[in-house]
Amino acid sequence: MRTMHIAMKLKNWMQVVATVALVSALAACGGGGDSGGSSSSSGGSSGSQISGSLPASPTQQPIAATAANTVPITVAHGATGVINIPTISVTLCAPGTTTCQTINNIQVDTGSFGLRIVGGALNAAMQAVLPVTATSGGAQLAECATFADGYTWGTVRTAAVTIGGETTTSAVPIQVIGDKDASTVPSGGCGSGSAENTASDLGANGIIGIGTALYDCGATCANASTAATYSNYFACPNGTSCTRTAVTLANQVANPVAKFPVDNNGVIVQMPPISNSGAPSATGTLVFGIGTQSNNALGSAQTFTTDNFGDLTNSVFNGNTVTAFLDSGSNGYFFSDSSLTLCGSNFSGFYCPSTAQTRSITLAGLNNVKATANIGIVSASTLFGNGTNYAFNDLAGQVGGLAAFDLGLPFFYGRHVYHGFDLRPIGGTQAPFVAYAS
Repeated sequence: MRTMHIAMKLKNWMQVVATVALVSALAACGGGGDSGGSSSSSGGSSGSQISGSLPASPTQQPIAATAANTVPITVAHGATGVINIPTISVTLCAPGTTTCQTINNIQVDTGSFGLRIVGGALNAAMQAVLPVTATSGGAQLAECATFADGYTWGTVRTAAVTIGGETTTSAVPIQVIGDKDASTVPSGGCGSGSAENTASDLGANGIIGIGTALYDCGATCANASTAATYSNYFACPNGTSCTRTAVTLANQVANPVAKFPVDNNGVIVQMPPISNSGAPSATGTLVFGIGTQSNNALGSAQTFTTDNFGDLTNSVFNGNTVTAFLDSGSNGYFFSDSSLTLCGSNFSGFYCPSTAQTRSITLAGLNNVKATANIGIVSASTLFGNGTNYAFNDLAGQVGGLAAFDLGLPFFYGRHVYHGFDLRPIGGTQAPFVAYAS
């Protein structure tokens, strides 16, 4: 899911509810294509065979989520029954109090930065005690997080964040989504598309952005000259009449993992291999830190340095230069390929080739490291024929008019995918990078 920089959030723009509005499974023909399930995935084939050619499936298994720097990731029905939504549980505590709440079904998103919680998922006690951040002039601080298909609108508040056995060293800024009336949305100043301020809109109770950046906007919103035009943040005197404002880094919605006392230089998303026909669920592990513990070594993973936002801007697909990114917050692969047949209105925007297909993209880092990634594509109509499956490794859709290649959650199955944080804004030397082992 993309936020704040190039308006390329692709997680929700084509959500499919796997238990609603599904057509009957297409008649299967041919054979082959299925890879075996795994002990970490609670499902096998959907019961239909897949004809055509698919690449060999990666086979990495997640480590057990038993250490303090780990937490289980679940792909299943989740909060609202949206497919391919990886979720974890997050605990919030009001600063300086013992008032805390654990919130389930928070989407793991390596394509955005910062923690956002749907206000409706907070109990009354938490809603009352989480302090709202104020601007230097005393106005309420709110944020509009803009995505390709819509936006989230809500206040910036602070909370101590615990995930697994790790807790932030102090309270960090988060966005509480939908806690402000729709009438306060700045006219012409927020994102296009519809508001995504409920769990139903998002497909989850919140989003934890753990991509390569430490802050969701950074220098653009901290600098008054650029903030006047591009800031995501708004000063709302008395909670209304909201206008764009500059916000210091300290008050911007922040990647909470970077605020842990240890294991704070990156994350590893580990998902199990699953059948090419999909699975009812899949259980993986989110590991905090890279090279900080015995369970998070980089090892032989191929490493690509990226721009500030985790993008591989010199990648090549079908002979064209594209911006590629490894984004667990997108529920499919999304790219432009006119040779692939698009689905009809039932699955508008997804690809529905008559036989399984393989496509290759050359990923290129700023460090000149290159590698070819092969992905499989199966007709969305075939995959969605079984309304009990929520995990898919070969679902793909179209990015209209964008020179982008979104390696969404399907790419993560059977791989260990690393996102190293850009530590330079806080005096570190680590440049942002992504890596994977399969």
